[in-house]
Amino acid sequence: MAGPIMSDVEQARYTVAQVDGEIELRDYEPAIVAETTVTGSREEAIQSGFKTIADYIFGNNTTGENVAMTAPVTQQSGEKIAMTAPVTQQADGNQWKVHFTMPASYRLSSLPKPNNTAVKLKEVPAKRFAVQRFSGTASQDNLRQHRLALESWLDTQELHAMAPPVYAFYNPPWTLPFLRRNEVMIEVEK
Repeated sequence: MAGPIMSDVEQARYTVAQVDGEIELRDYEPAIVAETTVTGSREEAIQSGFKTIADYIFGNNTTGENVAMTAPVTQQSGEKIAMTAPVTQQADGNQWKVHFTMPASYRLSSLPKPNNTAVKLKEVPAKRFAVQRFSGTASQDNLRQHRLALESWLDTQELHAMAPPVYAFYNPPWTLPFLRRNEVMIEVEK
């Protein structure tokens, strides 16, 4: 049902390793991302970060080339994770990383360079994520509810978070809430 409402854009590539109700374990392929770090509330950061990266893909780069839009747009807290057992989190202020995955046809060397120094291009290695998918708005309460459910599932599976949760958004803002695709993703060991 959400198909006609969702943009017809390339999505980050992954295979599903396990399904348990609404939760999936996904193995993501290596990718290149355009990323910016934004300070502020989560809501302000996603808007500001989206605009900054959209400016890059819509031609504010060294060649003036448009780079195709992809989905999802992701956002991750600038929290630091201590590599100890158990894994613990330490807040790092109110910084957020916002990124777009670049189309798979590009290599780091073939992407136009951003004119804005706030946009960084980087390679991301293959990773495994536990993912909780949901519809509705991306409100703090909705994200928290689904993050807690995913963290509880990780505990039952004896899986440990490798990084702070990533929030993924697939639809334009005018999409009706019940048709939206949102996800909470937590990186885990493969």
